[in-house]
Amino acid sequence: MDNNIKKRYDTETESEVSIETEEAEETGMQIILYNDEFNTFAFVIESLIKICKQDAVQAEQCTFLVHYKGKCSVKKGSYEELVPYCTALLDRGLTAEIE
Repeated sequence: MDNNIKKRYDTETESEVSIETEEAEETGMQIILYNDEFNTFAFVIESLIKICKQDAVQAEQCTFLVHYKGKCSVKKGSYEELVPYCTALLDRGLTAEIE
């Protein structure tokens, strides 16, 4: 790739990443999933994969954090974006809230 084109591409990519990061920081909302005594590890992992679109490794790690720490942030975004995800988790009998 021509160096001038590569530099321009790299700069545009860095700018886009910077803007996306700033937008995510501005929204600052997250779904917190809490530990409970009745949902199985497998069910929580399946729920995080299905509802929050996490990959299997991420869902398993979040589930272990919830179990050992009592809670874990499972999805970030604006309040409006998070409401349907949080509602779906609650509908499955999980304990979650938007902070």
